[in-house]
This record gives sequence, C-alpha cells and structure tokens, in this order.
Amino acid sequence: MTEAAATPGALTLIEALVNSLDLATGADELDTEAGRAPFGLTEAGVADARELREALRSAALVHAGHRVPGAVSPAELGRLLAAAPLLITVSDDGTAALRPADPAPLASRVAAAVAAAVADGTWARLKACESDTCRWVYWDRSPAGRRRWCSMSVCGSRAKMRTYRARRTPPGAGRPGA
Repeated sequence: MTEAAATPGALTLIEALVNSLDLATGADELDTEAGRAPFGLTEAGVADARELREALRSAALVHAGHRVPGAVSPAELGRLLAAAPLLITVSDDGTAALRPADPAPLASRVAAAVAAAVADGTWARLKACESDTCRWVYWDRSPAGRRRWCSMSVCGSRAKMRTYRARRTPPGAGRPGA
C-alpha cells in the first residue's frame, strides 16, 4: 500500500512488522513460516509478535493524531519493550550506539530500532494510515509532517472521493423511501 518512501534505518523493521497484517483482507504473514522468517520468529513467538505489532500500530496511530481503537494502548509498547534490555557500545573512534543485549528476540531488535529512531528524531514520523480499513504504517516524509494516508493514490483518493460524494449528494437522496 505504501508509496515509494525511504523509511530510515531500523524503522524498516517496525514498518515491516506492523504491515505484516493486512486489515482489509485479514491476511497475516506471521501465519506462515515464510512470513515469520524475516523476523526470526518461530511459531511459538507469534503471539508475542502480534501483541508487539498492535502496540506499535497504536503508537503510529497516535503519531498521526488518530484515536486508538480497541484495547491496545500505546503505553503497552513501553511495557513490552521493558523486557528487552539495550546495551551501549562504544567503538574505537568514540562513536556510541545502542544495541540489544540479546539480538535474537524480536522485541530486543524493535527496542533498539525505537531507541535509534527517538535519538535521530524519526520516531514521531512513523505513522498509521487514517483509513479504518487500512492502518498501514508508513514513514511520513512530507515537509510539514502532516501526511494522513499510506498512499495518496489509494487511501487518500478514496477518502477524498467519499467526502466529495457526501457534499454532492442532497440530503435524503439515495435512501429507500426518501
């Protein structure tokens, strides 16, 4: 669904994880071994990955200024990532970086990605599509940071067409018996 966008750094992991579920069709890449492979997941880790995915989606919805539907609060992300300790590494040239204490768990890699994105100022631009049937995550590269849809040509166009039709349809028109 996303238009060509260069999602920076480790946010690509988060974008891929959240977008592994197509809300419109219900297709979940985590249901298959091939879909779990990019995340280093086994079938046993799928439930935790799904919980993490929805907490990330909630945070992206909040970044975009949307209400968070359902029971998953963006604060839940903090709880999930608290169990994924990070280490500070310093190289010979003095450059410091955060890395997962144990890079095997997905939550550890996500925690490192979130920390890096917060540090470089890109975290708040990871947003979720305004469309209720989409909620695809994208990196908002717009100058003002006000992008609303994952794709202007798909979700944005549909939303604008619905608004246009609502303005053009006279009150009561189209309803049976009116």
